[in-house]
Amino acid sequence: MTKKVLVLAEAKNGKLRNVSFEVLTVANRIASDVDINACIFGSNAENYSEELSKYGAQKVYITDNEELKNYTPDGYKQALLQVIEEVNPDVVLTGHTSIGKDILPRVAARLNAALVSDCTDVEMDNGIVFTRPIYSGKTFQKKKVNDDLVMATIRPNNIEAIENPVNSETIKLLATIKDLRSVVKEVVSKASGKVDLSEAKAIISGGRGVKSAEGFKPLQELADVLGGAVGASRAACDADYCDYSLQIGQTGKVVTPDLYIACGISGAIQHLAGMSSSKVIVAINKDPEANIFQVSDYGIVGDLFEVVPLLTEEFKKVINETKTLVE
Repeated sequence: MTKKVLVLAEAKNGKLRNVSFEVLTVANRIASDVDINACIFGSNAENYSEELSKYGAQKVYITDNEELKNYTPDGYKQALLQVIEEVNPDVVLTGHTSIGKDILPRVAARLNAALVSDCTDVEMDNGIVFTRPIYSGKTFQKKKVNDDLVMATIRPNNIEAIENPVNSETIKLLATIKDLRSVVKEVVSKASGKVDLSEAKAIISGGRGVKSAEGFKPLQELADVLGGAVGASRAACDADYCDYSLQIGQTGKVVTPDLYIACGISGAIQHLAGMSSSKVIVAINKDPEANIFQVSDYGIVGDLFEVVPLLTEEFKKVINETKTLVE
C-alpha cells in the first residue's frame, strides 16, 4: 500500500515548469489518502513552495543551495538521495524532461529501485498501473510494479494539471554537496524567451520542404500567433536549416501538444515516433501520397509557403474576434 509519494519539481527561468503540476496531479491520483511531498532544488527555491501547495503538495522540501542553481548530475543526485532518506517515500515521480530522464535512472540504480520511464498515464487498479509507449509509440504497455520503492517519469502534456489546494509545510534541508565532477558556470539557451518545445500546446514543425533556414520564418510567425513553438524533422536539422535542439522524433524530442502542424514533412516513421500522440495533427505537403497524411486528422495538399501565411492571417482574425467577444 502506498504511504508516501515524493515529487521532484523543476523550475526554468524563474518559473515552475507545468509538468511539475501534472506530476503532482498524478501524485494526488494515486495517493489521495497519504502524504504527498514535493522537493525543489536551486537558489531561491523557497519562492515555489506556495505554488506547489496549490497542486496538493502537503510538504515542500527546499534545498536552497547555490551549487544547485544549475543542473549537474552529481549535485542533483546527492540532493535527491538526501531528500529520499528524509522522506522515505514509496513512490518518486518527476517529469520526463531532460533532467528527469537523466537524474531518476541514476538514483534508481543507486537505491536498486524499480523505474518506469516516459509514462503517459497512471491509474489505480489494485496497485499503481503505469502506461507507457513502446515500439516507437506503435503500441502501449501497462506496468504494475511490486517493489517497495518505485520511480517513474511522466511525459509532459499528457495529464491535465488539476489544482488541489492544501495547507503545506515548508521544510528547509541543508544538502551536503561535495566532490562535484562537473560545474555549470553558465547556461546559454538558443531558444531564449520562446515557448518550451516539450510543453508547448501548439507546435509548428518544418521538414525538408522548408528548403532553407529562411523557410522557417513563416512557421515562427504562425507559432507566435498561436503562442506555440517551432519544431523540426531530422531531415531539416541534418540539412542545417535549424538547430538540433528543435528536432522532434525518435532521436529527438517526443512531444504531445494539443495542435501539431507538420509543414513539408514526409512522415518518416522516426519522426512519427516523436509526435503521433499529438491531440490534433494537421499536415501540409505538396505530395498527396506523403506518409504524414496517414496519421493526420486534417490534411492540406499545397505549397506550405502559400498555406502557412494564410493560416497565420486566419488565426489572427479568429483570435482577435474571440478577444472582442470576451471584452
